[in-house]
Amino acid sequence: MSTTTTTTTVAPAKANIGVYTNPEHDLWVADALPSQEDVESGASLAPGEVTVAIKSTGICGSDVHFWHAGRIGPMIVTDTHILGHESSGVIIALHPSVKTHKLGDRVAIEPNIICNECEPCLTGRYNGCEKVLFRSTPPVPGLLRRYVNHPATWCHKIGDMSFEDGALLEPLSVALAGMQRAKITLGDSVLVCGAGPIGLVTLACVKAAGAEPIVITDIDEGRLAFAKEFCPSVRTMKVEFSDTPERFAERVVELAGGVEPAVVMECTGVESSISGAIHAAKFGGKVFVIGVGRPEIKVPFMRLSTREVDLQFQYRYANTWPRAIRLLQGKVLDLSKLVTHRFPLEDAVEAFGVAADAKKGGIKVMIQSLGEGEK
Repeated sequence: MSTTTTTTTVAPAKANIGVYTNPEHDLWVADALPSQEDVESGASLAPGEVTVAIKSTGICGSDVHFWHAGRIGPMIVTDTHILGHESSGVIIALHPSVKTHKLGDRVAIEPNIICNECEPCLTGRYNGCEKVLFRSTPPVPGLLRRYVNHPATWCHKIGDMSFEDGALLEPLSVALAGMQRAKITLGDSVLVCGAGPIGLVTLACVKAAGAEPIVITDIDEGRLAFAKEFCPSVRTMKVEFSDTPERFAERVVELAGGVEPAVVMECTGVESSISGAIHAAKFGGKVFVIGVGRPEIKVPFMRLSTREVDLQFQYRYANTWPRAIRLLQGKVLDLSKLVTHRFPLEDAVEAFGVAADAKKGGIKVMIQSLGEGEK
């Protein structure tokens, strides 16, 4: 005898659309899955899944890179592909097997789906999952659409947190993963390389952790001015293209009052910046690379060796989302100033144009699909 189960749904107000790119580097908005009919019926839901009506999505540098370059290392756009992985929204449908969530829950989507079988998964380091499906990394379609089906396990409840803050949990998780592994403690001198979104979130984290002094560097004076407004106590330094790694290091230490960085949080992935960071770090210090760079770069090996500088790297995050939610809900961090531009989903192409051009002053560009009275 078979048992019939019924999916619980709330009919969507609008048809599903998504933001696409392709190997020819086009960018456009078009119909996406699941269809409106599938959302209304719940027919597209697999066991353990919910349907989320996406409300806010931040544009990440990787989204721009997949559009412009068509790849990040071995991750290559080979077909039409939906972008986006910094998203929050509200649950409008549940598979009958889901007992942990309910209709109307406000959630932030952790954009990975893991196998739960490999060693990284079984040891709690699921960011190294050998079979991970990560939203927006080709060929896995991303979250920049009105509706998406996702495992309830990876839909974190955010209560009355704003949808924008919910979308900021993803870059905050990147910074928190770096903080945890770099082991920054009260009173550590810290250099942050790069004043883009990840660098600025990292700056907020190291400040909250009690680092002092903090220096942040960038090639763009506008972003450094933003960093100073965002964190008034930080010391800012414009990177000059004529700087050698040695001169870069000298300028950092001078700006910090003669204090060499105990930890450098490198958020650019640029070879010259990493080399400068290695020269700046104190004896026995650490350079922690969050930024994503070219497949191969040169590093000053002997400087690392003779100064016993640890060089570490990061790949995404694991077990950070509950911590990130607590930090925003508890007002330990306020990242709202990072959102400089907002666009409706229908105007996503224009939004990407702002996110891709530093001269337009964008820090974190948000794409929204909000209903009346939502925020």
